[in-house]
Amino acid sequence: MNYADQPGWQSETMTIASLESSAPGPTEGAAGRRVIPADDVRILLVDDKKDLLESLYQLVTLHGYQATRALGGQAALDALAADAYDVVLLDLIMPGVSGHDVLDFIAREQIDTKVIVVSGDASFSGVKHALHCGAFDFVKKPYEAAELIATMETALRQVRLENENQDMGAQLRASEELHRFIVNSSPDLVYMLDRNGCFTFLNDRLGPMLGFDKTELLSRHYTELVDAEYLDVAANVFSERRTGTRAARNVELKLRSSLKRMGTRFTDVQSVWVELTAQGVYTDPRERNRQTFVGTFGTIRDISERKEAQEVINFQAYHDLLTHLPNRALLKDRLELAITQGQRNKIRLAVMFLDLDRFKVVNDTLGHTMGDRLLKAVANRLQSCLRRGDTLSRFGGDEFTLLLPEVRTRDDVVVIAGKILDRLGSPFVIDGHELFVGASIGIAMYPEAGDSAEALIQNADIAMYHIKSRGKNGYQFFTDEMNHRFSTRLTLEREVRNGMARGEFEVYYQPQVCLASGRITGVEALVRWRHPERGMLGPAEFLPLAEETGLIIQLDEYVQRQAFADVAEWERSGVANVRLSVNVSAQQLEKEGFVEQIVGAMRTAGLKPHRVKLEITENTLMQDMEVIIPKLKQLRALGACVAIDDFGTGYSSLSYLRQFPINTLKIDRSFVCDIREEEVDGGASIINAIVAMARGLKLDLIAEGVENNTQLTYLKSQGCSEVQGYIFSEPLPARDVCQMLRDEPFANIVVTEPVAAAS
Repeated sequence: MNYADQPGWQSETMTIASLESSAPGPTEGAAGRRVIPADDVRILLVDDKKDLLESLYQLVTLHGYQATRALGGQAALDALAADAYDVVLLDLIMPGVSGHDVLDFIAREQIDTKVIVVSGDASFSGVKHALHCGAFDFVKKPYEAAELIATMETALRQVRLENENQDMGAQLRASEELHRFIVNSSPDLVYMLDRNGCFTFLNDRLGPMLGFDKTELLSRHYTELVDAEYLDVAANVFSERRTGTRAARNVELKLRSSLKRMGTRFTDVQSVWVELTAQGVYTDPRERNRQTFVGTFGTIRDISERKEAQEVINFQAYHDLLTHLPNRALLKDRLELAITQGQRNKIRLAVMFLDLDRFKVVNDTLGHTMGDRLLKAVANRLQSCLRRGDTLSRFGGDEFTLLLPEVRTRDDVVVIAGKILDRLGSPFVIDGHELFVGASIGIAMYPEAGDSAEALIQNADIAMYHIKSRGKNGYQFFTDEMNHRFSTRLTLEREVRNGMARGEFEVYYQPQVCLASGRITGVEALVRWRHPERGMLGPAEFLPLAEETGLIIQLDEYVQRQAFADVAEWERSGVANVRLSVNVSAQQLEKEGFVEQIVGAMRTAGLKPHRVKLEITENTLMQDMEVIIPKLKQLRALGACVAIDDFGTGYSSLSYLRQFPINTLKIDRSFVCDIREEEVDGGASIINAIVAMARGLKLDLIAEGVENNTQLTYLKSQGCSEVQGYIFSEPLPARDVCQMLRDEPFANIVVTEPVAAAS
């Protein structure tokens, strides 16, 4: 709006006379009444022109408001930094520090004030920036006095409302705190005792909490409410005389209850756990003595549920929830106490570590529910073997630990170990299933096998692994020699893990040669470990440990991925197609998603499944045929081949062989090594039987470990189609095998004077 066009406007600076004739009175607002008391507000006026600043000052003070003048932007910043203002009337266009700079300062410093921009800059960008920086309103110069005052008083009204809102918020918070106190206190029993300890007041919480009527206890002594076991505690706190921080607070005790509670809510149905807070009451708080003492004020809170929950939590923290036996934390506490007593009294003790034999078979075959029931039955039998003072704990899974304090000799421990093995030797009958489990028991004696809880448990565990490796179902005392072997095993396991992470394992390949043509028809992928200190290691150095620790799965998958990639690269480089044989461990074959994983690895490498032969040991096939056979059939359907590795060393039968989706039998090297020159005319009968079996089942046959011409001649005479071994080549890196495939070094192989097949 252009105020210059409005009636009564004369010039940019109005005269005092015109202001006096047009403005409301000094105590009234635009509507004829005071908006906010003038003495209660602070107004800051900012302009760079002295005459305009003085004119604005005269206008504001004429209406009864106090105002402070700031000539220019810097003076405004100084004033805002030094004092607080309810409203700021601010010019924008000023040299040096502009009004925009002042707005930015107010926003940055989070100054609580209402800014009314009074400026001749009415551009959109100027107005937008002002409002963006928190300006309350905008009045364009030249302004009309009534409009400016009205805008200012609107801002002041907003300030007043905000102040009232803050006051109201404070009152609401105080009221909320009061009501919260009342609500939180209402479940408590509130009481008052006279100076003799008799009840003078009880609230209505007495009945629901303890079952008594108030009339029964008023004028009665507080001891009639206290459980007999806690009378001594109550004597010090119930009729409390102290006040302040020295008074009784949150003291736990039990009170009598007339309620007959059912279930397990309370640990004692005739009493209730409570928490008591009390203090003395005096007629004159400044004179606390016998004459001014009135009695005791106190509150009682029912904490029975909390105490019961604590007992449950404590039990769960120190006991196994399945068998209710002590867990390893409680065992450790008791073992440390027994060691302390043993040191003081010069007595010995023993720790037994028990691992159940054949439990995994039950768990995997009949399910975890049956396994849990078997564990509970085992725990019950083990407890029947204990002496008074012994501690049996479940250490985890199918492992138990037994603490035997105060043993005289090793013979005492042997008696208990024998008793345990004998008790576990009888079958467990659960839901009609007759189940058999044994136990491998490791024993550590104090102080010979260690003088700390950790050492005794660890050494008993080491001894248990020793007996398990020797056939299970027995006991073994710990010796220092076992500790050395265990430390070596741990070191090797750590090195294997680190070696896999650092890429120290490499894939080598051994050619498989067709005896009819002398051509390389396939290669077997074999893993080698380039140890940073011990050099190149064969699989016998680390595969048993990998199988025991479960690292074999990662190792298998790594070898397979690398082998698939190498053979696919040979194909792309124009090398003759060969079949790749890769070994598959029992753990990998049983793993969920095995088929998807190995097919995905082939697809990633760009290798077709019909180029891959999976070699699986005979014993692996027999472990879980219901799970393994469907997986092998899936791979056969995709075109992959399956071979039984180390055939003849396991325990499969002809009836089982017919069920397996296999293509090839691989004669174990132990049978090939038995072929001697003097036995060629009929001594190698096992190989003869395997050859005949393969022919009858229409399976391919390959022999491994062929090292000399005698073995090669005999195998060819028996009709073995393929062989591999050092007579042709040791396992080689991928680049050397690739060159060998190009050269075909065995194409001219000739076996002179073939030996007739043994009858």
